Amino acid sequence: MSTFNMPDLGEGLQEAEIVAWHVADGEHVVADQPLVSVETEKAVVEIPSPHSGRIRKLLVKPGERIPVGTPLLDFEEGAVPDTGTVVGHLEEIEPSSAAQISRAAPAVRARARELGIDLAHISPTGIGGSITMADVLAAASAPSAAKPSGSDLLRDARRTMARNITRAWHEVAHATLHDWADVNSYTADADVTVRLVQAIIAGCTAEPSLNARFEAQKFALQRNSQIDVGLAIDSPDGLFVPVLRDVASSSPNDWRRQIDHFKQGVKDRSLAPAELREPTITLSNFGTIAGQHAALIILPPQVAILGAGRITDRPVRVDSKNIALHRMLPLSLTFDHRAISGGEAARFLRTVISDLERRP
Repeated sequence: MSTFNMPDLGEGLQEAEIVAWHVADGEHVVADQPLVSVETEKAVVEIPSPHSGRIRKLLVKPGERIPVGTPLLDFEEGAVPDTGTVVGHLEEIEPSSAAQISRAAPAVRARARELGIDLAHISPTGIGGSITMADVLAAASAPSAAKPSGSDLLRDARRTMARNITRAWHEVAHATLHDWADVNSYTADADVTVRLVQAIIAGCTAEPSLNARFEAQKFALQRNSQIDVGLAIDSPDGLFVPVLRDVASSSPNDWRRQIDHFKQGVKDRSLAPAELREPTITLSNFGTIAGQHAALIILPPQVAILGAGRITDRPVRVDSKNIALHRMLPLSLTFDHRAISGGEAARFLRTVISDLERRP
């Protein structure tokens, strides 16, 4: 008997959650066949078989969170290198109900979570006893669809979000400035997110200290050599923050293509871990949903996050005698007051507003 352990997944990741097994006890597998899907912070990845052989026993269950090096499964004696073919007769193995439940693609599982559907109550119709998207949608439309009630442990991205926010709340000295930008000149098809990225570049150029990392142990502020903007994206599975790299060296068209890629990646859970790491400053465009101003939370070692609220018509004095309604964009700049002064934050925000108010 040989044991296969959770491999090193790279990117400095130390643990992962078992999402779904694609094999069952007693099943024959070949080299590089997907064995199990695991979730590492905010990305779902498949772990392939290291060689051909027959599985003796699965050692962990879906939902368990385990560190690198933990035994995943046992192979029977006599595992052999893969030759590309299977020689001899293989028994038809009837997969267990647990294996059937686990056989669902990450996108199918994500949709089931979004709809509140328990995969354990679905009869699979896919190849090899897998649960298909059609199975999930049919269960959602059925009058007796099983849905969770009561309280549940936070898992996956929400668990990561809760852990990070808790640490940030206790570590960072949060302070927030609020103001408005007059965007009355924007056309109906203006790309406000792209304009906000442009404004952040202007703000970081005027006040580089807000595009920095604070080393709390040393009480040192290290300015970053490039501007990597994290974009807070909401999803049914929690908050994701993919990163636009080196925005000052790319174009608005490049940003838009990446933003669209990020949105799709969040939707189908296909973003690579590297796309979610180490922003130097973050943008939260929460106003696309609701809200005007907010006291946001900074994830260290960053020192600033800019929030954009819902654009609203507000009265503005246009000259000494007249007042008119203008479309106004509410802004909230939260900064780490351990490292950033109120004056630095105010100058950054003033520059952001000036850049946003330029005619496109």
